[in-house]
Amino acid sequence: MLPSTPTRPLLGSKTPLFLHPQQTFCNFFNKNPNSQMGTKPFSSKSPSSLPAEAHRTTDAEAAISLQEWQGWGTISPVPSMVKQVIQDLKLLEKDIDSEMTFDGNHGKLSGDFKVHEDKKHRAKYASLGNSEEKLQFFSARQIACRLLGSRGYLCQKCWLPLEDCMCSKVTTCSLWHKLRIWLYMHPKDFLRQNNTGKLLWQVYGVQAASLCLFGIVEHEEMMWNELNHAGRNKVWCLYPNKNAVTESVKDGVGSAVDPANEDGIMHFILIDGTWSNSNAMFRRLQDRAKLVWGQELRCISLNTGVSLMHKLRPQPSWDRTCTAAAAIGLLYELQLVPEFRSFGLEKQAEAVETALEVLLKALTARRLRMGRSISRRERHNRDIC
Repeated sequence: MLPSTPTRPLLGSKTPLFLHPQQTFCNFFNKNPNSQMGTKPFSSKSPSSLPAEAHRTTDAEAAISLQEWQGWGTISPVPSMVKQVIQDLKLLEKDIDSEMTFDGNHGKLSGDFKVHEDKKHRAKYASLGNSEEKLQFFSARQIACRLLGSRGYLCQKCWLPLEDCMCSKVTTCSLWHKLRIWLYMHPKDFLRQNNTGKLLWQVYGVQAASLCLFGIVEHEEMMWNELNHAGRNKVWCLYPNKNAVTESVKDGVGSAVDPANEDGIMHFILIDGTWSNSNAMFRRLQDRAKLVWGQELRCISLNTGVSLMHKLRPQPSWDRTCTAAAAIGLLYELQLVPEFRSFGLEKQAEAVETALEVLLKALTARRLRMGRSISRRERHNRDIC
């Protein structure tokens, strides 16, 4: 492993980011320890008997349109398995004559429907023939529930409750056209209010910073088609582990790409999930890379530092940080490479840093308004965002 370069202040405290060791991937059906902002229930009962943010989920509404799906920050078609899970949920409503309700973070089923659905989905999971089918079903079910439970409650752009929407305060910025960022996100982080990866496509747009959901075939195929076209030498992952060969940005990226070559688009994969889930995500990427190229992904290391979000969402250690901070650190370090100094990468990093400050203020204000602490207890320290 190459020696790390001296840490320099970045990021709001202007510090760059993000390396972490392998962790054990938690069981798919363990309870998610991550609490979310907002605890009001969602139900598909009549609107007159429900809070303002709840609404009735009719058969017509249950279908996810392409417009709605892409409104959440993706450029893919609606995943076929997500559509199937939603159809199965609606059929179960009719079979047991019990309506879907969502509580907590609006992505978790609740009430009598949850009891019946839990039995059904566990039986379905057990009947699947291999680990790949199990993963795809798990991911689709997580996403389907979050989509239905968040309707009419979360803003599609910033993933915050509508009364706390921060979109008007976020300034967009164009990312250098020879950079593309992939947010490889765990389904349990999809539509999480304190997720920071979403800021990248809010600021740069969905074509420059693209969402790829772990276990969703349509997403993973879309990403790998682009990566395969680019070639291994123009793809890097910001998740080196202790057994991986790592490169610095200067030596790994600076020596591999000619900025004058218009075809040389650089692709960077940022893993967006809890620390306990990230190991399985990284392993899946490496398995696919070996299948496509016969070699593992190239991994780059960055200077370590502390994100603005650390006070609200403590990390397991001071050398780990949130996804947005990882992107900021990457851009700052690319700016230091002589070949890239003329492309305004520092300004592009500052745009995300400003959006991160806006998100922190919005989350803090919501917690204070609800009478909740603005500091997370140590039991939540396995999270990244």
